[in-house]
Amino acid sequence: MKMKNQSSLPSKYWLMIIIVCCIILLGIERFTDGGGPLRFVANYTVIPMQKGISYVGRFMSDLSDNFKTLEEMKKENDELQTKVDELTIDNTRLRQEQYELERLRELYKLDENYSDYTKIGAHVIANNGSNWFNDFTIDKGSNDGIKKDCNVLAGSGLVGIVTEVGPNYARVRSIIDDSSSISGMILSTSDTCIVRGDLKQMSDGRIRFEKLANNDNEIEVGEQVVTSHVSSRFLQGLFIGYISEVEVDSNNLTRSGYITPAVDFTKLQEVLVITTTKQDLINGSDADENSKGD
Repeated sequence: MKMKNQSSLPSKYWLMIIIVCCIILLGIERFTDGGGPLRFVANYTVIPMQKGISYVGRFMSDLSDNFKTLEEMKKENDELQTKVDELTIDNTRLRQEQYELERLRELYKLDENYSDYTKIGAHVIANNGSNWFNDFTIDKGSNDGIKKDCNVLAGSGLVGIVTEVGPNYARVRSIIDDSSSISGMILSTSDTCIVRGDLKQMSDGRIRFEKLANNDNEIEVGEQVVTSHVSSRFLQGLFIGYISEVEVDSNNLTRSGYITPAVDFTKLQEVLVITTTKQDLINGSDADENSKGD
């Protein structure tokens, strides 16, 4: 049989004891002018707790402000990055337009230098995959008046000749191609030579000439070479390049050497195509002669 604990008090008595203690403490607090035990207890319990709660509150407030500041900074950073991207695109576009304007100025100057010939501008749209534009395609063709053997210009002079034509495209073989052979002429002396393409020599920025007569005419470095009047497919007087080296051949009858082309064959983008061929001029001359004979 379980014995009941006689020392335990009912809960209501404990409640009354606590109430009486609180009343006594409040009375002491009142008569001691706030310096009683409640203040002592508060100093060691409530006040530190209030300080802790206040510190946590300030920390949470600062943390919230920091998050807000970070969000604002992220937003500003995104806006600035967008502006930087826009300015970068605008700057790139302006540089491209500047380069294109410079190239068009060169073409315009070239057009003026050969104003006797009818020409049409075209863009290079493909090459043969090498580092050199020795065989490439342009975006104009027979619908634009281009035909086989039309001469092509760029930079400061001759690029090459049209070898194939479609309605809206044409293929061009440049003067640096291994299969290219042109009748050239030294501008200062009118001596003729053969200018041959050589891709291996283009690594040094030059092409070869040969069969220049070893006569009394002195040929110096820097002399200009143009297409000659006896060329079967190239119009007369188109600028090829400058003599960079010349020497007498072993037969002592001819001279040969190298030419620095007038065109940069690493970055062709626009060209001028002369729509009149050498054969057109020959046929026109023959027609004029026939009309005079009649």
